[in-house]
Amino acid sequence: MIPIPQIKTILYATDLGKFTRPVFRQAIAHANVHRAKVIIMHVVEPLTETARAVISAYMPETAIEEIQKDGMKNIVAHMKERVQKFSEEECDGIGIEQLPLQDIVVIAGRPSEEILRAAEKYHADLIVMGQSSKKVMGSKVMGSSARRVARLATVPVLIVPNM
Repeated sequence: MIPIPQIKTILYATDLGKFTRPVFRQAIAHANVHRAKVIIMHVVEPLTETARAVISAYMPETAIEEIQKDGMKNIVAHMKERVQKFSEEECDGIGIEQLPLQDIVVIAGRPSEEILRAAEKYHADLIVMGQSSKKVMGSKVMGSSARRVARLATVPVLIVPNM
């Protein structure tokens, strides 16, 4: 007899966009069913090369790096507060007293790469993420991060329609 895989840790990746609540509810529902802990993750994308090039015309590289480092610290602190507030509001809305929260992770990088890295680091048994935060020509499409994570993950990925 093949054992049923146990889900003890769920990595919920969010962009904190307009349509994230259905995705969050799926992550919490699975956590309740499996008595699992949830890691809420948000990835902040760093400056693009184009933005960096424009800024470098006005400032030395060392100043840009310092500003980016300080700015990222502020962004991470702000996003952690936002994730915590979102979680509390959502739990109140669905009647859960306490979120089965293991950690809140806010990190800078490319979303798909950081999600895959975090899944490995935290030994996630399931990744839950939204399908996309955008529409193309009026139609829902799977975002590049969702596609890449689904293709490369070593654990199951639940992609939730979120529009």
